[in-house]
Amino acid sequence: MAGRTADTPPVPPSRRVATPTMLAYGFGAAAYGVKDFCFVTFLLLFYNQVVGLPAAQVGFVIMCALLFDAFVDPAIGMLSDRTRSRWGRRHPWMYAAWLPIAVGWLFLWNPPASWSQGALLGWLFVSAVVVRTAVSAFEVPSQALSPELSSDYEERTRIMAYRFLFGWGGGMAMLMLSYGWFLAERTGQLHGQFDRAGYPGFAIGGAALMVVAILGSALGTHREIKNLPPVEIEPQPLRQSIAELFATLRNPAFLVLMTAALSYFVAQGISFSMSNYLYAHVWHFGNLAFLLLGATLFLGVVLAFLIAPRMARWLGKPTAATIALVGAVLLLAAPYVLRLVCLFPAPGDPLLLPVLFTIFTVNATFAVSSTMLGASMLADVVEHSEVETGRRSEGVFFAGFFFVQKCSSGLGIFATGLILSLSGFPDGAKPGTVPEAVIDRFTLIFCAVYLALGGIAAFFYRRFPFGKAEHAARLAQLGARAD
Repeated sequence: MAGRTADTPPVPPSRRVATPTMLAYGFGAAAYGVKDFCFVTFLLLFYNQVVGLPAAQVGFVIMCALLFDAFVDPAIGMLSDRTRSRWGRRHPWMYAAWLPIAVGWLFLWNPPASWSQGALLGWLFVSAVVVRTAVSAFEVPSQALSPELSSDYEERTRIMAYRFLFGWGGGMAMLMLSYGWFLAERTGQLHGQFDRAGYPGFAIGGAALMVVAILGSALGTHREIKNLPPVEIEPQPLRQSIAELFATLRNPAFLVLMTAALSYFVAQGISFSMSNYLYAHVWHFGNLAFLLLGATLFLGVVLAFLIAPRMARWLGKPTAATIALVGAVLLLAAPYVLRLVCLFPAPGDPLLLPVLFTIFTVNATFAVSSTMLGASMLADVVEHSEVETGRRSEGVFFAGFFFVQKCSSGLGIFATGLILSLSGFPDGAKPGTVPEAVIDRFTLIFCAVYLALGGIAAFFYRRFPFGKAEHAARLAQLGARAD
């Protein structure tokens, strides 16, 4: 076991964080919520159904951009951990991220209309890499703040509850603005998400929301810099830094958690990127239904904000996360499975929306609860690693977690492109024109893949190796070592 080193900070205080700080900290996640919602819900749809590129090729390009993140995110996490400034380790990154995010976002949704197919795929790749890298430069240091704000086992779940509340809130706000304003129905265009004319305003609105969230969070948490554990960082060769990075990422608790998170986030990414296809072609949603959907999902997020910390206290984080994840997976797949056996209300039935939205609300409650608890467990891995290595590596761990989160859009979109191709789903198809057999095949493949990935995630969540008692023992050990 390694001893404490010169660049190891003291253990953060076990404290309850003030509500204004929690609100500002959580508000920053709205930027990722906007980006993630737009990526997984509209990016494939836009470049496939609006721009007219083949779905499988679009999915492949987005996955290639994701592979670039495999190198960028850990590097940002490591550099954030080793940043020295009068604004601490995290805030310089948070302040610097807003401009490249805004510029990259505007480029992403405004490709040149006259370019060739190959050039448009290149435009998609470059602009997606710029956006993802800039978002990482904010989100990785911001998430790394969570274990530094408090070492209390229960308080960390509360911190993550605020973060997920605002993250989902940002996504749902963008959903309602998209369907209610930017991509609303227009004369001659029943489904605005298939009309290119709405996307320039959509891009400007999303960029503005992300910039406000980033700067608001950085400024609102600036006063906490003086309360964060001080770090004396000694210069070291790049080779040693890389060796420490890989040693940190081999932490067994981290690997179990990331396997579970990767499986579920990819399943979630598939469901999100398929959502426009499912809502428009399976359930025949109109504009009002899309607006109600945003309110329904956000209600589930609010319920998760209230329920997840209580589930953690009653059951422990690993058990609570497993139960919530199983419930989320079964509920999301249920309407599509029941439809295939003719046991679910059909489009046009007055019972369809009430039943479907009730299921979606409970599903969102369970889904967000499981991811809140997973992120809270990751914060506890920091001390687990410190006992083993003598280093606090918040940035590296949350870079890994953030990379896995981004897999939900990259791998999810890639998998959706394959599912569309396997099911024979036509490019540029308008709602109501796709044969029923194709829609049945499409939903059947979706349910099979989604349930398989959800089962893998639940298996690994249940095997997370420690709970509250072990965490408390490690804090006591670290405190004694510091004394």
